Amino acid sequence: MRVMGIDPGTVVVGYGVIDSDAGRETMIAYGVLTASVKEKPAQRLSILYKSLEKIVLKFKPDAVAVETPFVSQNVSSALAIGRAQAVALLAATNRGIPTFEYSPAQVKQRVASYGASSKEQIQQMVKMQLGLSEIPKPSDAADALAVALCHLSEVHVSGLLGEQTPKRKRRSV
Repeated sequence: MRVMGIDPGTVVVGYGVIDSDAGRETMIAYGVLTASVKEKPAQRLSILYKSLEKIVLKFKPDAVAVETPFVSQNVSSALAIGRAQAVALLAATNRGIPTFEYSPAQVKQRVASYGASSKEQIQQMVKMQLGLSEIPKPSDAADALAVALCHLSEVHVSGLLGEQTPKRKRRSV
């Protein structure tokens, strides 16, 4: 199974692609897609959408997992990231690829077994679980790989429980 994880942002979107075969995960690719802060928000979203479409077409994932925005004090930031999240979901859904969404706490729980793990702890776990010699850079790409690992863990647990897909996480756009 090939999973693409996406860490959405309004200017930078991280992506990570992982293959899983018989419980062995292999990192295929990771990176970031960027849009200039000088562009208007709608134009940035269009640029990110087109870039994500190209990545989806290139790597042909079986599933796309997207991190949901964290809402704290700044609701407008969460709404802006939510738009970038929608762009990521559309890039996959328009190609018929199932999409799944995970909160930051869910990603932390699945990857590091602790829902309040630090960013550094998650990056170390990504490095360890994928057998990498160093932490993927930039951090947006490492976060995207963590989202992909989260989904693979969820699929594994669902398989143990006899479910076909993690139903509560799946979203249709």
